[in-house]
Amino acid sequence: MTQTLHFWGRMSSINVRKVVLCAQWLGLKFERTDAGRQFGIVKTPAYLALNPNAMIPVMEDGDFVLWESNAIVRYLCAKHAQGTLYPTDLRQRFDAERWMDWQQTTLNKASGAAFTQWIRTPPEQREMAQIHASVAATEPLLAMLDAHLRTRPFMAGNAVTMADFPIACEIDRWWGLPAANPANAASSYPHIQRWYGNISAHPASNSVLNLPQT
Repeated sequence: MTQTLHFWGRMSSINVRKVVLCAQWLGLKFERTDAGRQFGIVKTPAYLALNPNAMIPVMEDGDFVLWESNAIVRYLCAKHAQGTLYPTDLRQRFDAERWMDWQQTTLNKASGAAFTQWIRTPPEQREMAQIHASVAATEPLLAMLDAHLRTRPFMAGNAVTMADFPIACEIDRWWGLPAANPANAASSYPHIQRWYGNISAHPASNSVLNLPQT
């Protein structure tokens, strides 16, 4: 019996975009149900049985349920791309793991306030001090990321791995903000620009990295 891969979550979520980008890169067939924010669902008993955190995304791979976006990316790559997107060499694998954790714990933490204020807060309620603080916290991290990518084509070496998907979605979201001034990206962060261009040019990025920020 063929198992159905199913994701729960709206595409306006960076975390849902991560797993969809990964699944499309792998060429997987999947179904997706909008959930969260205006779509509701996440507080229903049925959804809470899948994820008691009432958050998105959730993956159902047959009878296996998994939540946490980067964990889903890891799982999909380990299941379908051992030795490539999921490196078998331990040093390369944990280099990729390290950058995935950095995206969640450091880069996303710094950039999140600017996104929330610019995109999800009505203009009359925006707190510019939060935006300025977020930009000030994010720019040194982008400089660090640019320096890292100066010496390698992709996050964990010479080929795309699972680490590239979360960070590509984060960069895509950041450059979609008025505060980020993406017109200066090529000169300010040329190595991020080159790397992001390679990721976003892949057909799997369609309907993920070319969506508006909402």
